[in-house]
Amino acid sequence: MDKESLLTQEEKEFFMTEAIKEANKAEKIAEVPIGAIVVLDGKIIGRGHNLREDSQDATAHAEMFAIKEACQTIGNWRLERAQLFVTLEPCPMCSGAMILSRVDEVYFGAYDPKAGTAGSLLNLLEDERFNHRAYVQGGILETECGQQLTDFFRKIRAKKKLAKKLAKELQEDIEKD
Repeated sequence: MDKESLLTQEEKEFFMTEAIKEANKAEKIAEVPIGAIVVLDGKIIGRGHNLREDSQDATAHAEMFAIKEACQTIGNWRLERAQLFVTLEPCPMCSGAMILSRVDEVYFGAYDPKAGTAGSLLNLLEDERFNHRAYVQGGILETECGQQLTDFFRKIRAKKKLAKKLAKELQEDIEKD
């Protein structure tokens, strides 16, 4: 897309740090640590973090909550001139919500080669076939965003491995008796 960001690198990193704070909230409640914020005129107008496990709702993504709160804050479903920051590249659903809400710019941290639709698998946000397109930039604080996800899933795998080992030991003790 021909459009360029008007934000400085410092502003991008500041706002991504705010999205990381939202991801931290998700992680504290054992949710996949993804956070998002919406910014308009230099002010945060919407925040969100993943709540899929807590709500058992497949649509409970960080971006969806941030967009909803932003729309409520300004009293309008159109988020023209707004920027959305998210710690992981958006999925198809969230990219669609960004298009429909007219988000102007999208910044993400870590790339998602399995489900990302802001450049990895495809780029819905800059597809000229849609009536609205957004400027997209990935890799903002990519290391921090990616490491948080890597560490989260590593801990989950370690817990599962430990549980399996304990179950096996318990079964062996039962069989001895």
